[in-house]
Amino acid sequence: MVVGQKMTRKPVTVTPDASLAAARKKMGGKFRRVPVVENGKMVGIVTDRDLREHKGMLDKTRVNAVMTKKVVTVTSATPIERAARLLLRRKIGGLPVVDDGKLVGIITTSDLLKALVGLVGGAEEGATRIDLVLTSDAGTNPMLAATQIVGEEAAEVLGLGTYQPEDEESPIFYVRVPADEAQRVAGALAEKGFDVLAVHE
Repeated sequence: MVVGQKMTRKPVTVTPDASLAAARKKMGGKFRRVPVVENGKMVGIVTDRDLREHKGMLDKTRVNAVMTKKVVTVTSATPIERAARLLLRRKIGGLPVVDDGKLVGIITTSDLLKALVGLVGGAEEGATRIDLVLTSDAGTNPMLAATQIVGEEAAEVLGLGTYQPEDEESPIFYVRVPADEAQRVAGALAEKGFDVLAVHE
């Protein structure tokens, strides 16, 4: 999954010569940041923090006086996970999306959380996650073996993936199945040699 699939297209923008009052109006209580665009090119970004720091002077202060000029950006082809790492490392809440020098969107932590929920199958109502130890006695390709077992149990795979807990040596593999079939599937996986860690109802 890439940024272009989850970003907000045609984001609200402001010009560098606009007042901070105009920027606040554009944010409208809905956004925490607004890209600054001049002649079709992004030249900075202004945030709600900038507005708070100039409270009482919003009508008299121009955007270009307070905007951040060196803006961290991504492209629409940037993988979602790389964008998430940038947000965490830089401790920011959103990234402008720039293709060929043109602002084409913005992606925020909320967008990435929605993407994450979709990736792990958590958006599916009535889904249950079964956690398994990835290294198992189930064969050389335990992920394939697990999905085959789910199929043999006539259950639908609603999502699957892996994650690495900080306090564990082996990665965890998870599979999401319909909630009413989870216990039966978990039992079948255990019978075939999988170490079933948990069934998350």
